[in-house]
Amino acid sequence: MKPNSSLHHKVEPRYRQPIPVCHDLSLARELVGLHDSGALWWPDEKTLVVSDLHLEKAASIAKRKGLMLPPYDSAVTLEKLASLIDSFNPRRVICLGDSFHDIESSRNMPAAYLAMLTTMQLGREWIWITGNHDPEIAEHVWGERYDELSINSLSFRHEPKEGAERGEICGHLHPAAKVRRIGRTIRRACFATDGKRLVLPAFGALTGGLNVMDKAFSEVFDARRFSVYMLGNGRLFPFTAAKLLNE
Repeated sequence: MKPNSSLHHKVEPRYRQPIPVCHDLSLARELVGLHDSGALWWPDEKTLVVSDLHLEKAASIAKRKGLMLPPYDSAVTLEKLASLIDSFNPRRVICLGDSFHDIESSRNMPAAYLAMLTTMQLGREWIWITGNHDPEIAEHVWGERYDELSINSLSFRHEPKEGAERGEICGHLHPAAKVRRIGRTIRRACFATDGKRLVLPAFGALTGGLNVMDKAFSEVFDARRFSVYMLGNGRLFPFTAAKLLNE
């Protein structure tokens, strides 16, 4: 599959940023690009979409369970997002829920991380879709809040909706896929789509993944009637569901 040149953000030469390459996908008559970072790029609307950042997850786990994890997940996630914003220069950013690991995470986010986030938000529209982990986001965190949002023929929400119409883009399930190639078993986070709806992988640095062959996906896609795009290093790897491993 060749990348579509219309999905490449044209960066001014003075920035010398690499041109992001996306795999094109038609969804509800809209052309979107899937990026190997796990983000979605909608060129016609100059919109960047990410899901499940789970900012401050390590700090939340340490506080609630007493498990000391390295508290750097937010920095890694924010730096990854900042790099994409530098490359695409979006007019709008949509975060599809569970952006913060819990309500307290947005209230108590360290000043340095909040400053990183605020810098990224300058000069662009920023939309928080609320999720099950972050049904509320602290007032001092800038951006608009929505339970779900429709723009043109696309709908953005955190969890897949039963009976959703064509054009749903969501997260929540942290899709991952497993294949066997040349005697090796490979498991990677992935995009999952049946051409009607699209589930984004978790973008956060400290997030796990759920096998798309798990029964939790049976209510989202008909059995083996979907495809995945597994995240690689600088590229995506497409597979039909029939090629995936259950275990």
